[in-house]
Amino acid sequence: MVSTLLVLMSTEPIPTGPLAGVDWLVPVCTMVIIGREITISALREWAATLGSAARGVVAVNNMGKWKTAAQMTSLTLLLIARDGSSSNLGVLAATAGPALLVVSAYLTLSSMVSYLRALWRFM
Repeated sequence: MVSTLLVLMSTEPIPTGPLAGVDWLVPVCTMVIIGREITISALREWAATLGSAARGVVAVNNMGKWKTAAQMTSLTLLLIARDGSSSNLGVLAATAGPALLVVSAYLTLSSMVSYLRALWRFM
C-alpha cells in the first residue's frame, strides 16, 4: 500500500505550500524508498541462506522504525495537502509533509548503507 501511495503521489506536484509546483521531489523520494525496499528484501532473503549470523545483521532496528514513522506521517500530511485546502492545516501539511518525506528518504538510504556495511563481510 505504501508503494502504491508513493507512486500515485508522484503523479502530480505538491499543490500548496512553499514547495508548490516542485514536480521532482516526491518522485525522487519515491524511487529512493521503493528501491531500498527491493534491495533490502533481496538482501534479507540472501542473508537467510547464509545462516543466523547474517540474518541477525539485517534484522529490523530502530532506524527502520523511525523511517517508517516519518514515512507514514509524511504520507498522511501529503494526503491532507492534496485535498486542495488553503486552510492553515492544508498549508501546514503541504510544508511538513514533503519535509518529512525527505527525512524518510534520508533515513531509508542511511539504513540501507548500514545493512550493506554489516553484510559486506559475508560477500
